[in-house]
Amino acid sequence: MKIHEECGVFGVMTREAADVAKICYFGLYALQHRGQESCGIVVNKDGIFHSRKDLGLVSEVFTQDSLSRLPQGTIAVAHARYGTTGATSRRNCQPLEVNHQKGHMAVAHNGNLSNAAVLRSKLELSGAIFHTTSDTETIAYIITRERLTSPSIEVAVSRAMNTLDGAYSLVIMSPRKLICARDPYGFRPLCYGRMENGSYVVASESCAIAAVGAEFIRDVEPGEILVFTPDGVVSHREHCAKKQPRLCIFEYIYFARPDSVIEGISVHAARQRAGMALADAHPVEADVVIGVPDSGLDAALGYSQASGIPYGIGLIKNKYIGRTFIAPDGRSDQVRIKLAPIRDTVDGKRVVLIDDSIVRGTTCGRIVRLLREAGAREVHMRVTAPPFLFPCYYGTDIDSQENLIACHHSIPEICRMIGADSLGYLPVERLSCLTGHRHYCSACFSGKYPTAVPEAGCKNRFERPLPHKAVTKDQQKS
Repeated sequence: MKIHEECGVFGVMTREAADVAKICYFGLYALQHRGQESCGIVVNKDGIFHSRKDLGLVSEVFTQDSLSRLPQGTIAVAHARYGTTGATSRRNCQPLEVNHQKGHMAVAHNGNLSNAAVLRSKLELSGAIFHTTSDTETIAYIITRERLTSPSIEVAVSRAMNTLDGAYSLVIMSPRKLICARDPYGFRPLCYGRMENGSYVVASESCAIAAVGAEFIRDVEPGEILVFTPDGVVSHREHCAKKQPRLCIFEYIYFARPDSVIEGISVHAARQRAGMALADAHPVEADVVIGVPDSGLDAALGYSQASGIPYGIGLIKNKYIGRTFIAPDGRSDQVRIKLAPIRDTVDGKRVVLIDDSIVRGTTCGRIVRLLREAGAREVHMRVTAPPFLFPCYYGTDIDSQENLIACHHSIPEICRMIGADSLGYLPVERLSCLTGHRHYCSACFSGKYPTAVPEAGCKNRFERPLPHKAVTKDQQKS
């Protein structure tokens, strides 16, 4: 089992009508790693919205024919979803479209609200009717409510941010504007760039900015609202610097693409530094260092550089297994199909195996077994994240301690369970080596949450609204 992130968001604004759907298509392709359940694009042509949304990968939902049916326009927003809140169904596909008394709005959202259940309950008691089970509809309701009494959409977004708590990177389209906003903690990344023709693009990661041929300008700051119009970009900063920034550290460990740069830090370089820190914290005598594709490869290179143990390609990933892959009855067979060991690299060798995380322990145990079957004499497991011990409420599908192996077993016990000769996690106090500072969220490792958290956080928690419980600093430490 791998940890998954909420989604990827993308938006574009051009000065003149253009094939904005195709620009979004390329942007979503670059963000496909952030969500493979569903995707969608909404195009604005002269204030009228045209959309295509469905379950599946970008290549499955957007064929040449379906793309051609979306008209040229001046604004578009797009979304690739992995749902950590709400069921996998067409009703939860984004961007979410809203029609209200003052016009139209389309919203694409990355993250989870920590107070969504309370907000939703209040809205339902006031007469609101929900059609989805995602946080995004709650956000859309609150922005719409504020818009009815606000002079502009950006003022409505700013007022809504006074109510929203938790993680949200938003890309919003109105009939005349493209707006993006990032929560005051900056849990999830968001950035923007400019194309040669003056068009602006907004994306979850810089890799998507590059994919459409745009020049990266900068990250959207925590708490910042940007408004894009044909006249340029306006920044609203009334929510900036109200909170200590807390970007999710797992963006650097696993979520983001290695060619992305987040908050001025190269993801590739951050993972290399994590591997170097692992080599320092958990040295071992071995013959070769290999990484589990894809996020373990950069860290394996760093471990090799720091330890002097040669780096090798020991596992090959089948890149052609998509959402439509028919899984075999046994999960071990599924691992064999997705990953294949290179016998020449590991046969008779003492192997250091680098991966980004251990959740339940089942997948890494099968990988260790594959390496032994390929002739590995020893397998020493090294993990670029500390043990997962606490749920995440900000957009990662760590929603319960029940299935987290580290909550129930010691490190020596986990080592025996996965069949490794030794096991070493990156110490939680060494996480700062990835970023060079401590301004990040590591609550899933430490239990120190930046915000109040719900009493429960099951994945489909909106099927039964749950109360919101404040957590004091003393409770966070305990």
